[in-house]
Amino acid sequence: MGFFENYLGEFWALMTAITWSSAVILFKKSGETVHPLGLSLFRTVLATALFIPTVWIMGHDVFHDASSTDYSIILLSGLLGIGLADVLYLQCLNTLGASLTAIVDCLYSPSVIGLSMIYLGESLNFMQMVGVLLIISAVLTATGMRKAHKLDMRTILLGVLWGGLAMFLTAVSIVIVKPVLDQQSLVWVNLWRTMAGMVFLSAVLSLHPRRMSIARSVIAADRRVYTWAGSFLGTYVAVMMWLAGLKYTQASVAAALNQSSNIFIFVFAGLFLKEQLTPLKTVGIVLGVGGVLLVTLY
Repeated sequence: MGFFENYLGEFWALMTAITWSSAVILFKKSGETVHPLGLSLFRTVLATALFIPTVWIMGHDVFHDASSTDYSIILLSGLLGIGLADVLYLQCLNTLGASLTAIVDCLYSPSVIGLSMIYLGESLNFMQMVGVLLIISAVLTATGMRKAHKLDMRTILLGVLWGGLAMFLTAVSIVIVKPVLDQQSLVWVNLWRTMAGMVFLSAVLSLHPRRMSIARSVIAADRRVYTWAGSFLGTYVAVMMWLAGLKYTQASVAAALNQSSNIFIFVFAGLFLKEQLTPLKTVGIVLGVGGVLLVTLY
């Protein structure tokens, strides 16, 4: 029991990676018939419904005593990181498949590092620069895999663009909200970020010319199980595990273990989605994860 207690944070961080990877596979199955906008909105509605009682159970009020500046930053973070970035990520997943998306996902860490240098005054050391170069190399290898996936170059580049923008916006949302996270409850902040994303996505859907067909795609009987299970695991369970990992171990260690989700997605895509695991794809994921570890741990 003592051993487990000593590595409680590491355990939850690793479980976060496994849970999120499982959710991504479910999102890919759901995304075969469910529109990315509809799936993103459903995820935020479900997460909000679950986070509200969770916040109460943890002894916080939904309308917390925080400054208007804090609320504004949290809402902007949710709009960018949960509203826009989520739709772009699912679009990337639908376009490239899970294994290639896992490679593009490695852009998240260098995006956070780069923005932290600009916004928070942090610096980048030599090993982190090497890590960034490895990640960029990994993403470039993804553009050479079109034959194995029977995708044309335009489709590959669009998928990388969607994924790259998703990672950038996610990084922006995390960097701008970090000062608030240092002062406020993580669960409470996540609730308001999720609600901001929900309101934004609801507004976008209400203005979309295909809003009725998008809404119907969410409740389609043949993909309902994937939609519900993926949303519950990826938007609520994984977030709670992520918070536990941050609470019980160092942030850098938790971040590195969280990023191992790229490896699990890569493996699960081969096992459950029957996506071909080519040597070039293996090189890409090794370069990407190796770069992430250098960026995160040094």
